[in-house]
Amino acid sequence: MQLFYTPDIENTASSYQLSEEESKHAIRVLRLVTGDEISLIDGRGGLYRAAIVDDHPKRCVLNILSVELNFQQPAYHLHIAVAPTKNIDRIEWFLEKATEIGIQEITPIISEHSERKDVKVDRLNKVVVSAMKQSLKAYMPQINEAVSFDRFLEAQQDSSALKAIAHCVDEEKKYLNEVFQAGKSYLILIGPEGDFSQKEIQQALAAGFHPISLGAARLRTETAALYACLEIALLNR
Repeated sequence: MQLFYTPDIENTASSYQLSEEESKHAIRVLRLVTGDEISLIDGRGGLYRAAIVDDHPKRCVLNILSVELNFQQPAYHLHIAVAPTKNIDRIEWFLEKATEIGIQEITPIISEHSERKDVKVDRLNKVVVSAMKQSLKAYMPQINEAVSFDRFLEAQQDSSALKAIAHCVDEEKKYLNEVFQAGKSYLILIGPEGDFSQKEIQQALAAGFHPISLGAARLRTETAALYACLEIALLNR
């Protein structure tokens, strides 16, 4: 199945013109021609079946054959707030795998021990779009702008999500499935390579975050974030 990301398509449309970039990919790279069928995703849950009616390499026109709304709609909402790694490739790897498994929202958070203070959201969105197309996902995860740890906690004061913080300090912690229930909205904090500071941990606990363990091993930031993503997926399987 040839899959294209078309975020501006209307679910009532009977025809659609691919962007110049997607037209080039369809006609020049994939060598599709008039009559060939392809699929489209809009990032909002819509999956479209379409046929090429004009195989122009810059403005390929499609006839919409069918539309399926709420395709594979997730039964939960997972928001992971993660400190961006010094090597941005590692966070991009996490985003790719998390999108394939299932995640709805990601916020890069800048904490006291963060080695990277900024991220390029446009670049991360490209990684997510590619992963959506590869894994046949119709919902695009939301990537928020990077924000400081303090400001992030302030913004979550009225959130109804079940909240947890994963950290490495040796204290009493529970596993995710001991504090979370299926079919809910979740918010999980994942710290940088040097972990959250003691002050940040106490701030999170005071804000209602449960301290959780992701196992006995000391995990890299991106591994811990993916581990949490897998735990939530298994909880809701």
